[in-house]
Amino acid sequence: MTLLTVDDLRIAFPSRQGPVEVVRGVSFTLGRERLGIVGESGSGKSQTGRAILGLTPPPGKASAKTLTFDGIDLKKATPRQWRSLRGGRMSMVMQDPKYSLNPVMTIGKQIMEALKFHGRLSGAEKKRRAIAMLEAVQIRDPDRVFNAYPHELSGGMGQRAMIAMMLVTEPDLLIADEPTSALDVTVQVEVLRILDRLVTERGMGLIFISHDLRLVSSFCDRVLVMYAGRVVEELKASELHLAKHPYTQGLLNCLPRLDDDIRPLPTLQREASWAE
Repeated sequence: MTLLTVDDLRIAFPSRQGPVEVVRGVSFTLGRERLGIVGESGSGKSQTGRAILGLTPPPGKASAKTLTFDGIDLKKATPRQWRSLRGGRMSMVMQDPKYSLNPVMTIGKQIMEALKFHGRLSGAEKKRRAIAMLEAVQIRDPDRVFNAYPHELSGGMGQRAMIAMMLVTEPDLLIADEPTSALDVTVQVEVLRILDRLVTERGMGLIFISHDLRLVSSFCDRVLVMYAGRVVEELKASELHLAKHPYTQGLLNCLPRLDDDIRPLPTLQREASWAE
């Protein structure tokens, strides 16, 4: 079953020389699966994720031939529809929690606020679910973190709190932008288990944005490789090592290997034709 359809997505920002397209003709579909989007910084991964939720920052403009979520035409969605979709059925874990968490609200209040707009629950039930989700993302003292402010948490703990906030409503679509970048390996595994369980048990659709090719190849079902605002290759995650595009091959060759001590690591040689 197709949950999300994106056809010819384009995002442009104004400049002195005229509009500059940072995402150019991106198209894909998403079922209830794990789709990885990989590429270098500036390739358009995060902007693609934001545009799906209607969060392209002004003065940027996003357009698409088709942009539908579970039969809903997002191009024609009203502000009321967006309020019911965002945070409830569609969520996004931003890359840096320092800029995503409200600095003057406690963590618990922010998680409970997510539940406030999506479901009629008592205050006690909201608190119970918030603490349970903090426990699920491996926060050892959830009661303390529930009452803490963002500046009282480490970067990794803030990342986990942000993930808890996005998952507490059990969305149908989650866009995770580098969700494990600030986490140590053991916590990273636990967070991936939570995401995997939501996909397999609840049928959630997951867009996993990352620069970690090894992580994406082991965790996701399919992979989109982006370069200069375009999708240059799409393939099964398990077949990432069989990539044919020279850009994808170059990214893979730049990864260090324990069994092959190459010094220095090769430098990716880009070609102008890749961006056309």
